[in-house]
Amino acid sequence: QRWVGACSVADVAPGEVIRFDVGPKMYCVYHAEDDQKFYATAGKCTHGAAALSDGLVTGNLIECPKHNGCFDFKTGEPKRLPVKSRLATYPVKVVGNNVFVKVNDGKHVQITYDDEKND
Repeated sequence: QRWVGACSVADVAPGEVIRFDVGPKMYCVYHAEDDQKFYATAGKCTHGAAALSDGLVTGNLIECPKHNGCFDFKTGEPKRLPVKSRLATYPVKVVGNNVFVKVNDGKHVQITYDDEKND
């Protein structure tokens, strides 16, 4: 379990999302408009494996660009079909002007995607 530097505070305006990679894994950092805090999730949708960093942030929701499913990026909860499986969320801390994410400590870690469950 380790903290990794994801981005600087200035890289993510309130209401925006940014992608960062650690090895082969993709993650997203969000800057919430309501509480001005930073949040982190897995970078791929649990339904179609699309990059969530290409999606649209509305309030505390990230909308997947592939099938328009939505997750609450603070909790990882699915909020609009077709997504059904929770998105992994990760602890975030801000040190100075840098945003760090604890990448090996995901809550509600999703190992399979929705469309792989019946294979």
